[in-house]
Amino acid sequence: MRPSDHVDGDRLWGRLMALAEYGARPDGGVDRQTLTEAEIEARAELVRWGRALGLTPFTDAAANLFLRLEGREPDLPPVLAGSHIDSQPTGGKFDGAYGVLAALEAVQAIQEAGVRPRRSIEVVAWTNEEASRFAPGMTGSELFTGVKTLEQVSGLKDGDGIRMGDALAAVLAADRGVPQRPLGLPVAAFLEPHIEQGPVLEREGIPVGIVSGIQGTRRYRVRVTGEAAHAGTAERHERRDALMAAIRMVAAIDRAAMDPADTKLTVGLFQVKPNAPSVVPSEVFFSIDLRHPENEVVDRLDREIRRIVEAERGPCDAALNQIAHAPSLSFSPEIRATLSRAASELGIAHRDIYSAAGHDARQLHYVCPTGMIFVPCRDGISHNPAEWAEPADLTAGAKVLADALFELADAA
Repeated sequence: MRPSDHVDGDRLWGRLMALAEYGARPDGGVDRQTLTEAEIEARAELVRWGRALGLTPFTDAAANLFLRLEGREPDLPPVLAGSHIDSQPTGGKFDGAYGVLAALEAVQAIQEAGVRPRRSIEVVAWTNEEASRFAPGMTGSELFTGVKTLEQVSGLKDGDGIRMGDALAAVLAADRGVPQRPLGLPVAAFLEPHIEQGPVLEREGIPVGIVSGIQGTRRYRVRVTGEAAHAGTAERHERRDALMAAIRMVAAIDRAAMDPADTKLTVGLFQVKPNAPSVVPSEVFFSIDLRHPENEVVDRLDREIRRIVEAERGPCDAALNQIAHAPSLSFSPEIRATLSRAASELGIAHRDIYSAAGHDARQLHYVCPTGMIFVPCRDGISHNPAEWAEPADLTAGAKVLADALFELADAA
């Protein structure tokens, strides 16, 4: 009996819908931002589900949550599988949560198949993948892999001025009877299931994507500082208009990012002060999110962005801060082959696919063999209450995960 024979799609769906109640929005979406009360309650639910299966919960100083199935040789580095349970303020039911709950379903299927892997398996929910409250994101996986230190992230503040260090302490204090272990440990492999967040799989009618890699990204924050003045009396040539300078910058960056055509450029945050109709704006703060599969393209546009900000500031001051840089990467060929073989043996149609979005798997890629499974989502919509995935596709992804996870955990 293969573990996949015991994957229960109804059980997986039921847990997804139950978890979506924590942070549920009236429009059917989910607002479960990182390190909030809603996430505390969702974590407690995960721990209850894990303990009911005999899994041992652990956490760490980053508030990453682990549910451990002990292997036959528990001293060996474990295999990890999961994703995250934090959401955007206007998120959906599946982004991140599917990865954690598919991993939990896969572990239960392994148990029900009556097999015990050589290595331990840990279901993981990484902290602050989304960056909707504390930016940049992927904090839990970056701390786990040593990319950043607690000192570097503890001082980050949300929109209400709450420090990330204080929010972490509150979440860890709320975990009931969950032992805390040191940050990081040797890992044999990591698998992350996820909805695609794009239209390719649905358009082609393919239930499973084997992710080949993740495109590169750079993220910036720009602060343009001018001077407030009276809209009726200040002469145009004397103004230090921060908004006009910012608009020139964004327009020029937009033109620069038109080539190549598949470049992704987003200015999703734009704040104006004093934001009054009769006052020349004194300050503008905005974000830039740049992505492309080729590192050379991202690096060239990085130089252009820096040149444009300086060239278009006019009489204003401008400060550009790059808050994140993640080069393009390709996942382990061996892990991809394992996932593809599992899908083929199950007769589940699959194809290679590139990830346009970032995921915690990016950080794990640098410390252990890593791979991702994508399943379709309706119209490619994500970070939206309308986000939707078909139960059959979610089940197919969990079946592939269950067999591949057992194979990796039972390997010599």
